[in-house]
Amino acid sequence: MADMRAFRDAVGRWATGGSDDAARELAERLGLRTAVLLEGPSDLAAVEALAAWRGRDLAAEGVSVLAIGGAMSVGRYTGLLGPPGLGLRLAGLCDAGERRFYDRALERAGAERGSFFVCVADLEDELIRALGAARVEGIIRAEGDSRPWQTFQRQPAHHGSLRHQQLRRFLGTRKGRKIRYGRLLAEALERGGAPDPLEALLDSV
Repeated sequence: MADMRAFRDAVGRWATGGSDDAARELAERLGLRTAVLLEGPSDLAAVEALAAWRGRDLAAEGVSVLAIGGAMSVGRYTGLLGPPGLGLRLAGLCDAGERRFYDRALERAGAERGSFFVCVADLEDELIRALGAARVEGIIRAEGDSRPWQTFQRQPAHHGSLRHQQLRRFLGTRKGRKIRYGRLLAEALERGGAPDPLEALLDSV
């Protein structure tokens, strides 16, 4: 895991204009074959949590999961990690509203599109719908976040919104909350009950 973190860090430096030497050396040492591109750290936490819960060690399988910092960065990462760069097979998740950026980036990189799967809004939305609002609220209570959740619900801006929508917005209201709950919601999924895009992604790598 330490080496995989080092690889992510090396790719991050490469993506911002640094040398590719460390990323190439680590990719070879780790025997990487696939790079899973995710928009942010909450998506990464959810994917890694569900994979671990299912007994999979993605790093040992030659799969690196990376948060690319948003859809606007996908062209850079497909170029670095796909056929023009390290030559890794590419997979990942994207939001429906940003699919065009992924399609364009994959085409430019000469990479296959078949292992990229689309979330209706985002992965948090998919996880909440898979679990149901009541169960997500139970997780919030168990985490000791009942008070901030109730305060959030009382805000006029959220009156009239569906509970599902309120939960999705709540998860993004504080730094680090999306990451923590991305992992917790993924861990709460029953076997075979993961959202279709997440199931499909893990089955593809």
